[in-house]
Amino acid sequence: MSKHQYKLVSFILNGKEVEKVVDVRASLTDMLRDDYHMTSVKKGCEVGECGACNVIIDGECFNSCLYLAVWAEGKHIKTVEGLSGPNGELSDIQQAFIDEAAVQCGFCTPGFIMSAIEILEMNREIPDDELRKLLSGHLCRCTGYENIFRAVKKTMLRRLGKEKEADLV
Repeated sequence: MSKHQYKLVSFILNGKEVEKVVDVRASLTDMLRDDYHMTSVKKGCEVGECGACNVIIDGECFNSCLYLAVWAEGKHIKTVEGLSGPNGELSDIQQAFIDEAAVQCGFCTPGFIMSAIEILEMNREIPDDELRKLLSGHLCRCTGYENIFRAVKKTMLRRLGKEKEADLV
């Protein structure tokens, strides 16, 4: 008979202090979905290959399926649920995904958006080849990636005040 170990984990989830007793073997994906109902965090491959479970931890994007829940201690974690404005309005990158038809089945979308957040928060113009590489850690079977690339590039340019260049993408 195996003996499970549990630990109290305290962290900031989408700007709110939370704490939970978790099995030390549990992934961050499982904790976020099961204990906090963050359904944007998808369970895809569960081996860090598809990007569907991506979340931002202290400003950096991670595959939450490879990240143990106990490692969340003291961290700031952001999911797609934490991106909307005070009245539920979508963030600029979420709206760009809609505007560019960068969504089909939608399963990979939250992970792509979290990767895009990390990219956008670099606050610099990223060349196309580098931008494609930064977005490459995702599997999408529906869109062909071009609309996703365009949504991220347009949002990046708009955040940098380059409206005309964004309109030409």
